Amino acid sequence: MTRTSRVLAVAALTAGLAGLPLPAASAADGGLLRLAHLSPDTPAVDVYVDSVADPAAGQVFPAVGYGTVSDYQTVPVGTYAISMRAAGAAPDSPPVLSTTVQVGTDSARTVAGVGPFADLGLEVLEDDLTPPAAGSSRVRVIAAAASAPTLDVAVPGGPSVATDLAFAETTGYVDVPAGATSISVTPEGGQATDLPVQVDAGSVYSVLVLDRPGGGLSVQTALDAASPGVVPAGGVEAGAGGTAGDSPSLPVVLTATAGSLAAGGGLLLVASRRTAAAGPGHAARARHAAGPRAR
Repeated sequence: MTRTSRVLAVAALTAGLAGLPLPAASAADGGLLRLAHLSPDTPAVDVYVDSVADPAAGQVFPAVGYGTVSDYQTVPVGTYAISMRAAGAAPDSPPVLSTTVQVGTDSARTVAGVGPFADLGLEVLEDDLTPPAAGSSRVRVIAAAASAPTLDVAVPGGPSVATDLAFAETTGYVDVPAGATSISVTPEGGQATDLPVQVDAGSVYSVLVLDRPGGGLSVQTALDAASPGVVPAGGVEAGAGGTAGDSPSLPVVLTATAGSLAAGGGLLLVASRRTAAAGPGHAARARHAAGPRAR
């Protein structure tokens, strides 16, 4: 199927979505899906999740800001269209970005907006929720700080996590000692900085390296799985993260999304995969069809 044909096929399947909740699924017959906003200079966005197989199902997560990682949603096995619009944009307006993600049985996926605003993309990260060794935690690092084009990442007294980790890339998971520790990040040409984190035994985390308001770097942990095999589930905390102040968790807003994936208007689906140099952080990237969005 050509790229154009694929865009039109997805648009036809998802046109006229009625905006009802995504159907529930048990762990036995579904997978896990969550969303993240990791582009430092991109304003808050409304993120739409639409089931291709069930045109009557859809959700929108409103006003998701930089540094936000949602809880997982348990969804049936199948293909989902993920699209982003500027916060408050009409539901039937052309999305800024869109991609599809395949959710398999017992799989876990994070769909993240990454990169600079002028080259914004969507990454589909394959999450590994396998428990760590006894007394340890498992972490991976997501480079989401534009001020650090590349990073070396290590745990003081523990393993090296990544070397020359590029902005918008993700490492594989490594086991680290549980408890109060720090992540040592060294930007290219800069000095190492130890940033404190708390990781619990038996748990799995994504550690986000973010731009700090006013300059410098910060880290934020997102819980992927807790012992014993518990994953966070629920809505998304909108507007929180690296550049925003504390914000209450907002409820999931259900809305009609008729024509949300109509052909044109900057929609382009790209099936390419990238792998971070430090590990198997596989990702699918979607880019603008007509160049960057005007600020």
